[in-house]
Amino acid sequence: MLMPRHLQTAARAVIVLLAVALSPIAATAQTDPLPSWNDTAPKAAIVEFVEKVTKEGSADFVAEPERIAVFDNDGTLWTEHPMYVQLAFALDRVRAEALNHPEWKTTQPFKAALDGDMKALAAAGQKGLMELIMATHAGMTTDEFQKVVADWITTARDPRFKKPYTDLVYQPMLELLSYLRANGFKTFIVSGGGIELMRPWTERVYGVPPEQVVGSSIKTQFEMKDGTPTLFRLPQVNFIDDKAGKPVGINEHIGRKPIAAFGNSDGDLEMLQWTTMAPGARFGLIVHHTDAEREYAYDRDTEFGRLDKALDAAAVNSWTVVDMKADWKKVFPGD
Repeated sequence: MLMPRHLQTAARAVIVLLAVALSPIAATAQTDPLPSWNDTAPKAAIVEFVEKVTKEGSADFVAEPERIAVFDNDGTLWTEHPMYVQLAFALDRVRAEALNHPEWKTTQPFKAALDGDMKALAAAGQKGLMELIMATHAGMTTDEFQKVVADWITTARDPRFKKPYTDLVYQPMLELLSYLRANGFKTFIVSGGGIELMRPWTERVYGVPPEQVVGSSIKTQFEMKDGTPTLFRLPQVNFIDDKAGKPVGINEHIGRKPIAAFGNSDGDLEMLQWTTMAPGARFGLIVHHTDAEREYAYDRDTEFGRLDKALDAAAVNSWTVVDMKADWKKVFPGD
């Protein structure tokens, strides 16, 4: 039975009104910039900060050139347990070069690296790691090293998850990087890891180009090699971009003080202080690893990524602390 014309008109009007009424709800569901974040306090704090610094006319408005956000890498953008990826790379390099260095079998920390003795490696600390890096990351051109890194990052696998390390980046943080860039922020990585270990892949994985990566480095020098100009990597430390070194690295590489900083450990404390303890709208965030099932749970009692002083400072300075288990719907892109 056909509906009378006046009822058809009324029905169409009701449908249009419903569509108009429901469209904001649908649009909101479709345009959530942080879909892997639960609707908890950290997500709300991020959105509130971004909205107030990007709203023209707001007392907290920040012009685009000043919208600088800095991110630690290890433990903030990708996993850092059971060891830093830089250390995993160095260990593989030690094994690959061991035949050319028989003395390593009895010399620490190389013996620990060859034996897989993680306790001894941890005890060797920063000094031991730097010895491994100096022995395995130098003695070649920057182009040769870049190829070594690119080959390794493609083939190496995490011992627990059996996936490439670049698959073990945090999906919520990838969304955060994109959200900030969509709102006029320039995003930088400021890491204690090697700058040339990160640069070959950060643009592909994070959308952060190599010129926006700040990290630790060894010295290089210009050389003519078979008629070709090269930069040769020397077994000498140039700069350690960790702890108090991070604000120095930011100042030297970026030249602007950030208005937002994201970290996860005591190695990021000074970067968070440098960023947030200044006039104007500022934002600091710490990723707290609390999810042993989906990733790892650790803070004050760990050799890699210890979160102790920075966790205490977060409460004092009103930094946002992300509880990975409670605040993230998923951890890795493949979850």
